[in-house]
Amino acid sequence: MPDGADGSDSTPPVFLVAELPAGEHVSLDGEEARHAATVRRTRPGEQLTLSDSAGGVARCVVEAVHPGRHPRLDLRVRQRWQEPPPALRVTIAQALAKGDRGELAVELATEAGADAVLPWRAARSIARWDEGPRGAKALARWRAAARAAAKQARRGRVPEVGDPVGTKELVAVLSGAACGLVLDADAPRRLTEAELPAEGELVLVVGPEGGITPGEREAFAAAGALGVRLGPTVLRTSTAGAVALGALGALTSRWRG
Repeated sequence: MPDGADGSDSTPPVFLVAELPAGEHVSLDGEEARHAATVRRTRPGEQLTLSDSAGGVARCVVEAVHPGRHPRLDLRVRQRWQEPPPALRVTIAQALAKGDRGELAVELATEAGADAVLPWRAARSIARWDEGPRGAKALARWRAAARAAAKQARRGRVPEVGDPVGTKELVAVLSGAACGLVLDADAPRRLTEAELPAEGELVLVVGPEGGITPGEREAFAAAGALGVRLGPTVLRTSTAGAVALGALGALTSRWRG
């Protein structure tokens, strides 16, 4: 993300909009304006960033703040740019987890740079998302976690959180990816020893707290996925994806873009 032209904070807060407005003078309203005006107590003269969640970004200066029942911020656009997607795109296939551990996994993975998250109904997942309202609410919480974490990390792109899939559907995703990696504490090969592609989609499978079953492991291997371990310790399902993303950032060009 480019620095501020006047040397001010290079990472001002990010606010998400459905579409970047045209023109030099724009307004921010709705829930994002309410957050800016009442939670962050934004003042005229401060900078903020608008993002359309898909890489479109606009750096703005606040010209006026109108609080109240229908808050609005008047902004002047100083700079626009498009953040390109990474050459190597990482999708986290995250097993459903009990309580708020799944949301934490999405939050940490988003902050660590995941490009997409795929909820996976693993055989040993304690959490079970049904097809009704409860499942829809759980999915909405994951998507909200991704949006909030992307804003926190000052990202111009919000990871897409897809609809939940079973193992059969996940196998199909792995078959079509440039690379599939399955985090497995018992795998003989370390992540640092894996041959990683320079571009395309890399799917990283994170299992549930109870681990991946032998049948799932065999199905993933048949799809061309490689079992890898991160290190000598066993990580929780909520943290493993973020740690692996950090390693991938150092091992590939993702952090050198």
